[in-house]
Amino acid sequence: MSAFSVQSPGAGLRLGFSTRAKPHVAAAPIALLPASCPALPMKASGLTSSRGTVIRYVITYHKGLADVPFVHRFLSPTWTLPRPACGGLIEGPLAGAGLSSPFPSDGTRMSCHVRPRSPEHLRRSGHRTMTLLAATVLPLLAADPGRAEEAGGIAPGPTLALDTITIEGRRTIAPSGLNLSAPAVSGSRLGLTPLQTPASIEIMSGERLRERGQNTVAEAVTQNATGITWLGAPGNGGGSYASRGFAGVSSVMNLYDGTRLYVGSGTVTFPFDTWNVERIEVLRGPASVLYGEGAIGGVINVVPKKPTFSPVNAAEASIASHGGRRLAFDSGGPLSDRFAYRFNIAGTMTDGWLRPNGEFRNLAVSGALLFQATPDLAFTVSHDVGYQEPMRYFGTPLVNGRPEQRMRAANYNVNDSRVGFQDNWSQFKVEWTPTSDFTLRNTAYRLSSHRQWRNVESYSYLPATDRIARSSYIEIFHMQEQWGNRFDATWRGTMLGFRNELVAGFDINRIRFRNVSNSPYGGTSTVDPVGFDPGNFINIAGTRPAFQSTADQTSLFAENRLSLTDNLALIGGLRYEAPRIHRDDLINPANTFSALFQALSYRVGIVYNPIPDMALYAQYSTGIDPVRDLLSLSISQRDFKLSTGRQVEVGVKQTFWGGRGEFTLAAYRITKDNLVSVDASNPGVAVQVGSQSSQGIEAALSLKLLDNLRVEGNLALLHAQYDSFQQTVGGVVVSYRGKQPQHVPEQVANLWVTWSPLPRLEARAGVQYVGQTFSDFANTARRPAYAVVNASVDYRLTDAARVSLRVNNLFDKVYPVTGSTSMWLLGRPRTVELAYHVSF
Repeated sequence: MSAFSVQSPGAGLRLGFSTRAKPHVAAAPIALLPASCPALPMKASGLTSSRGTVIRYVITYHKGLADVPFVHRFLSPTWTLPRPACGGLIEGPLAGAGLSSPFPSDGTRMSCHVRPRSPEHLRRSGHRTMTLLAATVLPLLAADPGRAEEAGGIAPGPTLALDTITIEGRRTIAPSGLNLSAPAVSGSRLGLTPLQTPASIEIMSGERLRERGQNTVAEAVTQNATGITWLGAPGNGGGSYASRGFAGVSSVMNLYDGTRLYVGSGTVTFPFDTWNVERIEVLRGPASVLYGEGAIGGVINVVPKKPTFSPVNAAEASIASHGGRRLAFDSGGPLSDRFAYRFNIAGTMTDGWLRPNGEFRNLAVSGALLFQATPDLAFTVSHDVGYQEPMRYFGTPLVNGRPEQRMRAANYNVNDSRVGFQDNWSQFKVEWTPTSDFTLRNTAYRLSSHRQWRNVESYSYLPATDRIARSSYIEIFHMQEQWGNRFDATWRGTMLGFRNELVAGFDINRIRFRNVSNSPYGGTSTVDPVGFDPGNFINIAGTRPAFQSTADQTSLFAENRLSLTDNLALIGGLRYEAPRIHRDDLINPANTFSALFQALSYRVGIVYNPIPDMALYAQYSTGIDPVRDLLSLSISQRDFKLSTGRQVEVGVKQTFWGGRGEFTLAAYRITKDNLVSVDASNPGVAVQVGSQSSQGIEAALSLKLLDNLRVEGNLALLHAQYDSFQQTVGGVVVSYRGKQPQHVPEQVANLWVTWSPLPRLEARAGVQYVGQTFSDFANTARRPAYAVVNASVDYRLTDAARVSLRVNNLFDKVYPVTGSTSMWLLGRPRTVELAYHVSF
C-alpha cells in the first residue's frame, strides 16, 4: 500500500491518493510528473526512480460533485473521458511522494484510490489503451515543455495501466448542480451517467442534503427531486411517494444501496435518516426492467457512505424548537493496507409540536468493512439498524373542509398509543474484475422488519355536539424477514464491429411476512376538540395472528449499450419476473391459497450527442405494478394479473457555460392498464378493466450566476386522470372517468438559491410548491396547493468547523401532507434548529 496527499493551507482542501500494487511490485518511492491543468494545477516534489516502472494515469475532477464515487476503466474501449483536471506519469513501484499546489479556494477535499493493471493486461488491451493515454495525458504535459521533456527521459520499463480510479469527494462548501456527468447506479446497471442514460435520473449528494438541513430522506427527496411528493403517514411507515401521476408504495419503489425490501401491508419504514447517505438517486418513470414489479412511477435509491482508505471523521450536534435535539457521528478510514471501514450513527429526539403524546425519536446505525483481497477482488460486509418511534399522529379533523386553528396542535390519539419500527439490513458484496473488460458482482443479503401500531386512527368532527368522533382502534404487528441474492456480470467489448457493453444477471428472494392484528378494528369514542382526556386503547376483538405469507421471487435481467458512433448509442433492457405467493389464512384456513405471477418488462432507448456535454434521448419502456402489494393479497385478488404500464419519453440534457450551468427537459406519457374496477352490469363483481394515464413535462436547471451565487430549480407539470375506472357507491356503479387520481398533484416545483456574501458565510433559501390534490375518487375532497419556505445560514468558524442556523417552514404555513375526506395530516410548523458540525 502506498499513498501521497496534498494539503492546501487556508483553502480547506486536501487531496490524497492511495495506490495498491501487484505483489511482485516492490515498495519504492513514486513521483508525479507535473501537468498544467486549468481546474486543478499541480506540481510535484521528490521525483525518484526505482525499477523503471512507468504508471500512466489520468485523474478527473468534477467541481461541485461531492460524496459521489465513480469509476472509470482505462482499458475499456467503451470508456468516455470526462473533462480532465490533471494528468501525468507516476514513476517507480508505488510507494509515496509529496505534492504541493496552488489549489482554488473552493473548500473541496477529495481522495483517490487507484489500482494498477499488469503488463500482460496492457499488451492484451492493445492500441486502444495507448491512444487513450496519449490523448489525455500528453496534451496536459505539453503545457509544460520542460516537464514533458523530463517525462520523455524516464527510463523505459514495463508499463502498468491503471484500470480503475475511484474518486470520493467531500466539500466544505455545499456542493450543487445536477451531476449530469457522474455515473449513476439506479438508472442503469452499466454505470452510465445521466447524460448517457435515456431516462430521467437525478443525483443528489448527501453533503448537499445535510447542509440544507434535510435530516430525513422524505425531506431530501421532495425538496430537491423533480416532481416527487410525499404521502408519508405512520400507517405506511413514511415511505410513500407520488411520481408522474402514480402514488403509493406499490408504484414508487424504495431502495437502499440498490436492494429492495418487499412491501408488506402497504408499509415501508427504511431508510429514513440522511446522515449516512452518500447520495440519493431518483429515477422517474417505469423502472420494472431494472427492479421488478412496483415501480411504474419511479424509484428512489438511497446510497450509503462506503468504506474508504482515506481517513474521514465528522460529528454534528443540534438543538431545535419543540424540544428537538440530535447527535450524529461519522468515521471511516484504513485499518490496514487491505482493510477499510465506515461507521455512522445518528439519533434524533423531540418533544414534538402536538399535545398530548407528540414526542418522537429515532436512531440509525450503519457499519461497513471492506477487504481488498487483491487489486481485482473486493469483499464488503455491512449492517444497518434503524429504530423509530414516530409521532403517533394520524391527522387533524376537518371543520367545513379545513382544520380549525384551535385543533392545529391537538393530537387525538389515546394515551397508551404506540408506533414502533425496527429494521435490520445485512449485506455481503463481492466484486471481481479478472480483466479490464469483465466484472462479476454478487450481493447476498438478509433484511428484517418488525413493526407495531396501537392507535385510534380515524377522526371526524361532529358539528351538532362540537365534539370529535374517534374510530378504527387498530393494533397490528408485522414480522417480516427476507433472504436474497443478486448476481450480475458485465462485459465490455465489440459487437458487429461496434463498441458494446452488456450486463446480465439474476436475483432471487424468499420473503416471509406475518400479520397479527385485532381486525375488524372495532371501537368508538368521542372527545372535546380541546382540553380532552385522550383515554386508553379499546380492543374489542382481541389481537391474534391474521395471516402469514411466503413469497418466492425469481427474475432474470439483461441490459445492453451499443455505441453506433462516438455520439450515438442504443440502450436496451429486459427483465423476466416470476413471483410465487402462498398465503395462510390463520383465522379461516379455507381462505388459504397460492398464486404464480409472470411478467416481462423491457426498455429501448437512444441517446444522441450533437455536441459535447449535450444529449438528446428517447425511450419506450414498460412496467408492472401489483393490484396490491403481493405479500398482502387476499383470496379475492389471487386471480388478478399484474397491472401493466408503458411509457414514451423524450428529452434533452446539457452542461453549458463552461460547466457553470446544467439543465434537463423531458416530456412523457404513461398509461397503466388492468386496474381493478367493478362490472357495470354486476356491481358486486370486481374486474380488471380499469386504466389510468398521465402525461407531462419536467424541467430542471442549475446555474452558477456568480462565483458566490447559485440558483437551482425544477418544475413538473402533468395531467393525470382515470381513463376507465368505476366503483360501487351505495349499491350504484359510479364512473370516475376523467377524474384526477387520489393524492396526485399536477404541479410540483422546487427552487433553491445559495449565496456566499463573505468567504466564511453562506446563506440559502428554498421554496417547495405542491399543487392541489384530492382525497377521493370523485374529486370532491380537495386538499389545497401550498408553498413552504425553508432557509439556513452557515458560518465557518474554521476550515473544519461550522455553525448553522436553519428554519423550516419559515412563514409557519398550515398545509396538508396527505389526508382523507374527514381529516388532514398536517406538515410540521415553523421549526428553528441550531447545529454545530466539525470534521477532523
